[in-house]
Amino acid sequence: MKKLHVGIVGYGWVAGAHIQAINATGQAQVTTVCSARDLNAAELSARHGSAITCVTQLEALLADPAIDVVSLCSRPELHAAQAVAAARAGKHLILEKPLALTWKDCQAVQRAVARARVRTCVCFECRFSSQFRTIKAVIDEGLLGRLHYGEVDYYHGIGPWYGQFRWNTRRASGGSSLLSAGCHALDALLLCMGGEVAAVSGCSTGSAHPDFATYEYPSTSVTLLQFKDGRVGKCTSCVDCLQPYYFHTHLVGSQGSLLDHKFYSARLGGLDKAKWSELSLKLLDSGDVTDHPYQAQFAAFFDALRRGREMPLTSLTDALATHRVLFAADRAAQLGRPVKLV
Repeated sequence: MKKLHVGIVGYGWVAGAHIQAINATGQAQVTTVCSARDLNAAELSARHGSAITCVTQLEALLADPAIDVVSLCSRPELHAAQAVAAARAGKHLILEKPLALTWKDCQAVQRAVARARVRTCVCFECRFSSQFRTIKAVIDEGLLGRLHYGEVDYYHGIGPWYGQFRWNTRRASGGSSLLSAGCHALDALLLCMGGEVAAVSGCSTGSAHPDFATYEYPSTSVTLLQFKDGRVGKCTSCVDCLQPYYFHTHLVGSQGSLLDHKFYSARLGGLDKAKWSELSLKLLDSGDVTDHPYQAQFAAFFDALRRGREMPLTSLTDALATHRVLFAADRAAQLGRPVKLV
């Protein structure tokens, strides 16, 4: 089976994780890296264990007929224009989150992908984590009954000690707390709850600690979701906390509840209602991209490409649904009133 050839755009922290995960699938190989920096091809090839060509212009990468897939690992403000260009060149796409910093740009990516009929994989990779694959199985088996409330929260202090901080603080590149990081939690909440969001409301604030003073937007936001069928959800995105990384998950249903790696279900006879039972899973406990489940996600994408199918769980269509709620949430916090989606 011939391996797919992948071109990487941008060579920062996340690109290294993409290269390792793509090559590890055995289904594809990174053959080209495009970076504005002058990179040493021999060095990169030695570091990643395969022959890599380096280019400095996106046009050169997109003009290469041998490239099947383009993985965008550039900064968020560049995603939309690069995604549109890659789609027009007929390349399938791996897109880092966020898709873009405005809903209008997200729609431009959607139109370009539809016209080119290329396939997409958006890096909401937490859907492929041990934690959320297990949680979704618990939900789908009916052990919690009908969920009526859910909260998934993202706590990760992104300060001067963290690489992303150098661009994350600016509105023009970070966008918002939800866009830059908390979108993973919002996406996981929507995965768990299912259904259509009717309206969102929210508020935002920021830390008084000097390490976070350079943020140009509120670095903590709280979003409330009202689903069309009356259910309720909550998502906190906090990038200005001084604490260990924490991806909080609490789901409440008609037959039980789930809290992170613990659960109780009235559907399982004999459980002690005064105690939680534990699930055997790996919690999302780090913001380090090397710990993210990219390999499982990319393997699913490459398999879908070979079968001529859409990517399961994290296609552009799936990601756009999350981004639509995300932009409405940021607008609701800015306006100080609910924003309707239906």
